[in-house]
Amino acid sequence: MRRRQEPVMQRTEQIMSKPKSRTAKKAASKTAGAARPTSKLGQLQAMLQRPEGATIAQLSKALDWQAHSVRGAMSGSLKKKQGLRITASKEEGADRVYRIAG
Repeated sequence: MRRRQEPVMQRTEQIMSKPKSRTAKKAASKTAGAARPTSKLGQLQAMLQRPEGATIAQLSKALDWQAHSVRGAMSGSLKKKQGLRITASKEEGADRVYRIAG
C-alpha cells in the first residue's frame, strides 16, 4: 500500500515563508502606539509624562527596579526605540527630575 505524500510545493512554501523584515516590525510597532500602561514600560512612560515629571528614586520605587535599570529603560526603550525626547532638570537642593518633552 502506498502512502499519500503532500505535494512538494506546499511544504516548501511553508518552510520558505520569511518572517517580517526589521523595518516592517518597526513600522508595525510604531503604529500600534505606545507601551501599554499596565506594563512596566507603560508605567514608566506615564510617570514621565506627568507635568511634575519623576525622579529616579520615584521611578525605582514604583517599578521595583534598580536605578541603573530605570536609566537603561529610558535610554533604550523610550529614547532609542520609541523616539521620545526625555529632558532632565535639576534645581538646587533637589533631585534631578525627568520628563518627556512634548
